[in-house]
Amino acid sequence: QVQLVESGGGLVQAGGSLRLSCAASGSIFSIKTISWYRQAPGKQREWLARISSGGSTAYADSVKGRFTISTRNIRTTVYLQMNSLKPEDTAVYYCNTSPVVPWGQGTQVTVSS
Repeated sequence: QVQLVESGGGLVQAGGSLRLSCAASGSIFSIKTISWYRQAPGKQREWLARISSGGSTAYADSVKGRFTISTRNIRTTVYLQMNSLKPEDTAVYYCNTSPVVPWGQGTQVTVSS
């Protein structure tokens, strides 16, 4: 099975940037797509962005133009570059593949106003 570990979160002021990492291990040969999600307190988990092994990407409207998903090798590490951060981006950020595997602990992103 695939295991995914998120890192790179932290506290940043509004307008700032962070780069998150999603490191894969285990049955990585099965990975064809990786997506980033987030969950704010009291809200449902929200899909943000997806990248495929062929390099195609897709974004939610809420982050399009501000966030960029990238990778050199989808089966090792996928990144989420987050620019122009807003307080409403505060959440725990997760990555996962398709089909979904057990969720990791995520990485906390806090954006202060």
